Amino acid sequence: MDENEVLKELKTRLGDAVIEAEVPRKRRIFVKVKVESFRESARFLVKELGFKHISTITGVDLGDSIELIYHLAYQGSIELSLKVDLPKREPKISTITDLIPGAILYEREVHDLLGVVFEGHPDLSPLLLPEKWPKGIHPLRKEYSLESIRKTLFKG
Repeated sequence: MDENEVLKELKTRLGDAVIEAEVPRKRRIFVKVKVESFRESARFLVKELGFKHISTITGVDLGDSIELIYHLAYQGSIELSLKVDLPKREPKISTITDLIPGAILYEREVHDLLGVVFEGHPDLSPLLLPEKWPKGIHPLRKEYSLESIRKTLFKG
């Protein structure tokens, strides 16, 4: 299956859940889906199309929302970036650790750094942040500057 066939299958199956989709070059696909269709989209990609490898999850603070980009691979030849936007005031999404066990550490990292809650994740304990890191401070969010984090960590 080539990238255009993958995109056609995805659009056919998910319909209007697909917000944006493009093949910018050979072996590369970008797809953005509605948050309420994310789980179905991920399951379809993994179980039915064979995108079983995850290389990372990128999280981006866009101001009012947090964009997650799941970087998936199909038989080592096609890379697909599955994008979804979450409301920043309550960033929650279903875990995909049951679909791709390798996502467990990437979800913990995004939880640490951006505060995204992966519902159903088996262990969202801190992965990268120090033991005494203050709860609720996520260093990759735009509202936190290095100086404000420093003041919080070293007060007293």
